[in-house]
Amino acid sequence: MMATEPRGKKLSIHVVTWNVASAAPPLDLDDLLQLNNQNLNLDMYVIGLQEMNCGIMNLLSDTAFEDPWSSFFMDVLSPLSFVKGNKGGVNICLKLYGYYISIINCHLPPHMANNDQRLEHFDRILEMQTFEGHDIPNILDHDLILWFGDMNFRIEDFGLHFVRESVKNQCYSNLWQKDQLSIAKRSDPLLREFQEGFLLFPPTYKFDKNSNNYDTSEKKRKPAWTDRILWRLKRQPHAGSHTPRLPAPHFCLSLRSYVSHMMYTVSDHKPVTGTFDLELKPLVSVPLITLRPEGLWTMENDMLISYSLTPDFLSSPWDWIGLYKVGLRHINDYVSYVWVRDNQVSFSDGLNQVYINMSDIPETEDQFLLCYYSNNLRSVVGISSTFKIQPHAFLEEDPLGEAQPQI
Repeated sequence: MMATEPRGKKLSIHVVTWNVASAAPPLDLDDLLQLNNQNLNLDMYVIGLQEMNCGIMNLLSDTAFEDPWSSFFMDVLSPLSFVKGNKGGVNICLKLYGYYISIINCHLPPHMANNDQRLEHFDRILEMQTFEGHDIPNILDHDLILWFGDMNFRIEDFGLHFVRESVKNQCYSNLWQKDQLSIAKRSDPLLREFQEGFLLFPPTYKFDKNSNNYDTSEKKRKPAWTDRILWRLKRQPHAGSHTPRLPAPHFCLSLRSYVSHMMYTVSDHKPVTGTFDLELKPLVSVPLITLRPEGLWTMENDMLISYSLTPDFLSSPWDWIGLYKVGLRHINDYVSYVWVRDNQVSFSDGLNQVYINMSDIPETEDQFLLCYYSNNLRSVVGISSTFKIQPHAFLEEDPLGEAQPQI
């Protein structure tokens, strides 16, 4: 019997970039996160902020507490089963159904005259991306790069009056030819491989804070599209010089929307979002680790976990399984954990069992899940289905002396 080919997947990705200029989060981020769009079923949020902690008090408070922006986004997204990746990193590398995806959040040098520095930093960021882990390829060999942030590119040559009048009349195309990023893409072969949606929204910098007015200070900075979202698909080898190199047919990214959000006024920048549809044919259809709780879990017993490994998964004595409440924000938010080799009960070909201590877990109506963390991959590689842990009084003995569940 022939193995069936994996079915195609379609994922929706929402990318947010915002230079928040040290401001506190606004009360309502529903529009930014598209939570008020009932027709949009998002699978992944990618959120990149700049200038979150420029003040000395912010820097000091962050040594003891999570920054307010991360906390705010997690309060909003955790109930929807979205959790964050590496906090504070410039680059996050994901492996999604066997494909490598790199996510880069950047803040390039400011000011009109520093365009060469911006381009130099762009190239340097790419060159410096090296990844710890098992056989992770060079970033330019990743299937997708999502690159966004406050790139600080400005509009050259045109005067302040012409730029503002073009924006006022929504004649944005008058300004595209002098946008520094668009100019650079015409001459830089690597930058040219990055795509971007049409700039059909007003320049996102610089605004007077708490308003939708462009800079009225003495400096009267020219409006500019400083906040951008780019993407690059891996190019496939081609037979000859006359054959164009195209993205792999089994991995396709399309842009659904590319907009700014004028309603947010806490910063001198407006946030920009891009919503994408990613269609792919999975290269990997079975997770590296499959794990599940065995039997009925209660608060008073050591409970059993079964997990199986794929043949090519390289386990380590430092791998561990964490017990989490649903809505976790971070890998360290476990309620309890067990090293996979310490409490091992049995193992056979591909199937293992360990027990985890439940005595210190407080009674709760919350749902739980299990996560397997790989020390070699520095990542969660298996997640169980959700389940409940029954309170102490849930079991009573029957006349024969056997524990029976009470419904």
